[in-house]
Amino acid sequence: MQSPVPRIAITPGEPSGIGPDVVIALAERDWPVELVIIADPNLIADRAIQLGKKIEICPYEVHAPAATTRPGRLIVTGEPLRTACETGHLDPANGEYVLAALKRACDGCLSGEFRAMVTAPVNKAVINAAGIPFSGHTEFLAEQTGTPQPLMLLVADTLRVALITTHLALREVPGVITGELIQQAFKLLHLGLRSHFGIKSPRIIVLGLNPHAGEAGYLGQEEVKIIEPALAQLATTGYNPVGPLPADTAFTPAHLSQADAVLAMYHDQGLPVLKNHGFGKAVNVTLGLPIIRTSVDHGTALELAGSGLARPDSLYAALTLAIEMVSNSPP
Repeated sequence: MQSPVPRIAITPGEPSGIGPDVVIALAERDWPVELVIIADPNLIADRAIQLGKKIEICPYEVHAPAATTRPGRLIVTGEPLRTACETGHLDPANGEYVLAALKRACDGCLSGEFRAMVTAPVNKAVINAAGIPFSGHTEFLAEQTGTPQPLMLLVADTLRVALITTHLALREVPGVITGELIQQAFKLLHLGLRSHFGIKSPRIIVLGLNPHAGEAGYLGQEEVKIIEPALAQLATTGYNPVGPLPADTAFTPAHLSQADAVLAMYHDQGLPVLKNHGFGKAVNVTLGLPIIRTSVDHGTALELAGSGLARPDSLYAALTLAIEMVSNSPP
């Protein structure tokens, strides 16, 4: 029987970066859920001392009733570092540790032990340097959950931007965009807005690929040949897509006020606007997974680790959104 108080798993990510710093900052507030930090307890305790923070590190008791999180304490489950961690200095030997924590959180979400997972930043290069192929959280969690095509959604306040393609060279994007891919992404976004954000009839703007959305074919044929037919087909099956609109039109206040989300064709078409709107408080959400996962919008910031200068705003936002998504989702 599931506890009335949800449990949410937190992974601090790269141990030598600011992940442990911002996770420790979670102990400065009340949270209406039980937070379970999946990390080496000694890492969290040592970083707290380095930061001058007095917190109680409590062991995780999986069979105990979940309780809301109070200031001054953190529940930490024991995932041991593979080697001693030096703040601000990457060590490939801990690449396995980072992924083990992610897997533990993911497995817990799949089993129902956790209602969601919230991730702090990892360093892709050092994990690959450990001889472990790794392209990012999204791809790792998709593999762990058997999800063929997850969708990246970035949220900053009421602005939501999803990406049809993510980490691709710009010249590769037109060859990847297909009608099937557009429809799949649109349906995932539509379902995610309904099931996790409580929006009964999502209004989604779809961007064009070319300047001026191709200007009737004079500035590119992708809108005429691929995007418009895909949206027309969606409209015949009960959806109501808006577009394709030029990005410089869609991201104006008049259009955004009438939309619940924007579906962008590529990474730098949508994210600069969102980051400008809410950098430091934006949240990365992975839709399409059978679990709820949110993440911060920043990197490991090795130079700030242990200094006390790392701001926890994005982690607070990621956790707050995860709690909202849990409350909107059936157990």
